[in-house]
Amino acid sequence: MSSFMSASIGRKLLMSITGLFLISFLCIHLTLNLFLTFDDSGNLFNLAAHFMATNPLIKIMEPVLAVGFVVHIIWSAWITLENMRARPQKYAYGDQLLSWWAPAKNMFILGAMVLVFLVIHLVNFWIKMKFTGDPLLTSVNVGGVEMHNAYALVSNLFMNPLYNVLYMIGGILVGLHISHGFWSAFQTIGFSNQIWLKRLKFLAVAIGVVFAAGFAYIPIYFMIKF
Repeated sequence: MSSFMSASIGRKLLMSITGLFLISFLCIHLTLNLFLTFDDSGNLFNLAAHFMATNPLIKIMEPVLAVGFVVHIIWSAWITLENMRARPQKYAYGDQLLSWWAPAKNMFILGAMVLVFLVIHLVNFWIKMKFTGDPLLTSVNVGGVEMHNAYALVSNLFMNPLYNVLYMIGGILVGLHISHGFWSAFQTIGFSNQIWLKRLKFLAVAIGVVFAAGFAYIPIYFMIKF
């Protein structure tokens, strides 16, 4: 097992599995955040956030998710650095020129930018909800159940134009990262014939667009609505 994980294919396989797991989490996270735009009273979002915070299965999955993030980041960095050492010469100009719009060529850079976005997001929301608290997280009663007013905390930050711009950029970066990572993960797992690759690449682009548009829509909604 240790020799398998020390091999390039072993690390790529683990990175692919954790990557697909994180994509599923992002799908749930985007769905939850879209509740912000369905009900301006905040009740729907508060109910969803309360469910996520109190559901036993979610509580078990949280540390698993944290480990998945760490493993995915470490393994992707390791593989990228090994590839850089294997090809120390720079790409020729006009031949394989690195471009920001080509996620397959610079997943390391995109991943680092996505990580910055996630850290900003965690500091502003998750840490406050779980540990430090915030004056906006006053208790509210929704359907006879007492819960934190997560909607007040989240919606207040979306009133900040600078954060809205950062959030939109972060959402687009997530979409770009997924547009390559999704099909690449399946290729590593074994879906490598040309028919499947064409389908998976098309699906990856579609999923990337959905994530980018979905995450970008939320700050746009608040800028227009409020």
